[in-house]
Amino acid sequence: MLRQPIKIPVSSPRLLASAIGVAITATSAAHMAQAAESTESKAQGNSISLGATTVTGEQQDAYQTEKADSPKYTAPLIDTPRSITVIPQQLIKDTAATSLQDALRTVPGVTFGAGEGGNPQGDRPFIRGFDAQGDTYLDGVRDTGAQSREIFAVENIEVAKGPNSAFGGRGAAGGTINLVSKKAHLGNSFDAGYTWGSDQTQRYTLDGNYQFSDTVAGRLNLMSHESNVAGRDNVNYDRWGIAPSLAFGLGTDTRVNIDYYHMESNDLPDSGIPYGFSVGKTHTAASPDKPNDGGDSTNFYGLTDRDFRKTRTDITTLAFEHDFNDSLTVKNTLRHGNSMQDYILTQPDDSKGNVNNGSVWRRANSRVSNTATTTNQTDLFGDFYVAGFKNSFSTGIEISRETSDRSSYNVNTDTIGSTSVADSSCTPGMIGSPSGYNCTSLGNPTPNDPWSGAISRNYLGTATSSNTRALYAMDTLELSPEWLLNMGLRYDHFETQYKTHALDSKTKAPVTYKGEDTSDFFSGQLGLVWKVRPNGSIYVSYATSATPPGSMLGEGMEGNALSGSPERSGAFASSDLEPEETTNYELGTKWDVFNDRLSLTAAIFRTEKENTRVQVDTASYENAGKTRVDGIELSASGKITDKWQVFAGYSYLDAKQQDGGPLNKATDGNKLPNTPRNSASLWTTYAITPKLTVGGGAFYVDDVFGNVANTTYVPSYTRYDAMASYKLSKNVDLQLNVQNLTDKTYYDKAFSTHFANQAPGRTALLTTNFHF
Repeated sequence: MLRQPIKIPVSSPRLLASAIGVAITATSAAHMAQAAESTESKAQGNSISLGATTVTGEQQDAYQTEKADSPKYTAPLIDTPRSITVIPQQLIKDTAATSLQDALRTVPGVTFGAGEGGNPQGDRPFIRGFDAQGDTYLDGVRDTGAQSREIFAVENIEVAKGPNSAFGGRGAAGGTINLVSKKAHLGNSFDAGYTWGSDQTQRYTLDGNYQFSDTVAGRLNLMSHESNVAGRDNVNYDRWGIAPSLAFGLGTDTRVNIDYYHMESNDLPDSGIPYGFSVGKTHTAASPDKPNDGGDSTNFYGLTDRDFRKTRTDITTLAFEHDFNDSLTVKNTLRHGNSMQDYILTQPDDSKGNVNNGSVWRRANSRVSNTATTTNQTDLFGDFYVAGFKNSFSTGIEISRETSDRSSYNVNTDTIGSTSVADSSCTPGMIGSPSGYNCTSLGNPTPNDPWSGAISRNYLGTATSSNTRALYAMDTLELSPEWLLNMGLRYDHFETQYKTHALDSKTKAPVTYKGEDTSDFFSGQLGLVWKVRPNGSIYVSYATSATPPGSMLGEGMEGNALSGSPERSGAFASSDLEPEETTNYELGTKWDVFNDRLSLTAAIFRTEKENTRVQVDTASYENAGKTRVDGIELSASGKITDKWQVFAGYSYLDAKQQDGGPLNKATDGNKLPNTPRNSASLWTTYAITPKLTVGGGAFYVDDVFGNVANTTYVPSYTRYDAMASYKLSKNVDLQLNVQNLTDKTYYDKAFSTHFANQAPGRTALLTTNFHF
């Protein structure tokens, strides 16, 4: 049996990160503090260290953020006519978030969907009811490729809600997620931490910045993480990462940044919990089904001898920035990124109604994929005056090349020649060896079964490539001190093509399917801001997005897939489908209160997706569908008092399918999947003394359907977290986090059919942080 053929070695950066963590932990806190005191005089005037992050100038330890990092946002957040939530570094630290999904828990209206084989494993966020799996950016540049993103090298996270193609190009129907990376800066600092926790959690991090000269600095981030998962049998995660950054010309008119990011993992992934059946052997809208764990929420339905998931991500960035004067800057960003996934994942398959009789079919999903992206983005931004009116603008050019190669494994499960086994049917009598351990018990699965199937590489698969050429411009025009006009326009030329190598279903002979599409489209935004007071504004805005065929490159659930009649002659089949179009109308208000320490926002909006691809008969598709989301959002971030901080939000989403086309009329009026009607989050901390801070959070998510047929769902839940931190000295602090305080069993990822992913149970984490 061929198993785990791609070996990813644990290389020296991983060992270095672990060694540093062990050394730090072995050294007494008192000794560390004494050493730090002796160097205090050297640190005067340098940067201020805050946990895992370091900043220069004024201390930024609050939850309030005044301006987004990207120059494409041409005004402060209070004057930007759209909903934008920034998750600051301090909130990431206080909540002990280690992944993108952990961090986005604090943003209502953002949920996650599950992946399998065709739809890849990794982060699959939904923003305002729309799949945003392909709408993640790193420092303003699209980060293509399905990943489970770590945030050890992330400074903060910007979530823009509502259609945002003017910002990032194709897709972005529900919004975008922009990760701001940690970069080298002036000043010397050293931050390191060791986290020990329940379920054998060990996490080491290091963040060191060193100023080599008046204008040159380097920064290094390291991470090593190992853990099991609370409340889940057998699941474990093992990953490490390194992110060096080098900067030249700091403090001068011309600056150059060279950044590299590497992260790899080797996990035994969670196979999820199968949906039960309330009626017969099919899921029905009249009686939708939820996950059924057989009476024990720790049940794991995978196979430890078969399942694995390996990932590797490498991103290299070269950025050049020059200030022509105080009001005009040019920046060029050249990036090449590569992400790989290699896995076999057991899906607890319910397609034959197995769970009705207490059995589960262990269906294998597999994927071997590699995605490479090369992007050059040039931005020109600054301020200028025309006829006495101030314009804060940002304009640019983007040229990118993206490729994705996807194949899989042959996993032979028909070990006894039984048709019933091969088509995913299980009975209690087939549990265990009669089925070659492809059938297991719903109530008492046995993950360590000696599975007797065979695995081999299937090199047949799909290669997809795309080219993007884009021009864009953003501007905030100050009509008067009280009135601001925000404008944005982007033009995209998007070419994509695919080539699939497969076996003919009848003759079993090799056959090649090809397809291509070229789309040209505009997207834009327009907003009017009324500055009621210097600290408050009311706005109205309009924004659009476009999703052309093949925009995901096979790295997500392709709602608008590249289509056409497959040709076996080798000729390309062109798609005649147009880009799907999304439009957002929003009315909102933003206020900075309590001496501008606390930011409050409120918005009411309607998002409509039209020209949606729908199937009209067995072989034809048209751009005829429509969905609509009506919603309300509220948020608060910042300080209520000098000692009391808060980061809170509420989202109401009425998300429905308006027109599913001739074949899907039955689902018109149904709720969109992965979209809770109500969701809310509250995280707050209070400094009882200058050394002792306590905090806690509550997170509520309404029922979420797995599909637009509304036949599967996961129930609503409320999760509670708590934290306490204590400063032993100015250089050493301790932090205790207890996540899911009540050990609530709930599901945080719903798949359309078959299964949902269960969230971790109660998790306790104790972190020791050192700062110099």
